[in-house]
Amino acid sequence: MPGSTRAMAALTVGGLVLVTAYSVTIGSDGWLWFAWVVLGVATIGAMAARGN
Repeated sequence: MPGSTRAMAALTVGGLVLVTAYSVTIGSDGWLWFAWVVLGVATIGAMAARGN
């Protein structure tokens, strides 16, 4: 996995941790989950484009 794709994957996992922590402590926010899903789809697309 090239560096940029690896960084994007790390950002996606880190985002999941942050959104989950936010949802547990403050309450669920649909826009945060939507943004995370968009980031996840973009990460999967980048990985597929690079042939990983």
